[in-house]
Amino acid sequence: MINQQSLISPAFSRPFKLIALILVTAIASWMYELWSTGRLATNNNISPSNGLIWLLCGLALMAYTLIAFYMSKTSLSDTRLTQTWIWDKEVIISELVYAKLIRIRGLDWLIAPRLYVRTMMGKFHVFYASEKAMIHAFEQLAISINQRVL
Repeated sequence: MINQQSLISPAFSRPFKLIALILVTAIASWMYELWSTGRLATNNNISPSNGLIWLLCGLALMAYTLIAFYMSKTSLSDTRLTQTWIWDKEVIISELVYAKLIRIRGLDWLIAPRLYVRTMMGKFHVFYASEKAMIHAFEQLAISINQRVL
């Protein structure tokens, strides 16, 4: 199935990360422009009563998610499949009973293919990959798990 070494890949592609960065930057600059011209908050005060604090919280969540996109890695070994993200996830391969690779062929460079897996206990996880070697390993893993279960 997989070599003795583990395979490590970024979870999301560079173009996807760049689009996310542009989007968060554009939203932040738009919010700053609204605030600096006085159209976002009364008297340019930051307080819960004028809603600005909620918009800043939303922007902070977007920035945190963006950082997670940039830092996220997927690893696959003979025994485990893991991914770091906002919350890390890990499954033991011997406990998997179902796996399906979900992807849009031709758009792998933008939309990260994902491996949907289900364990014997019925829990499911989704793992993302952006490099061809990991995507190929996902395909082989899905085939071997589904053949093993049948």
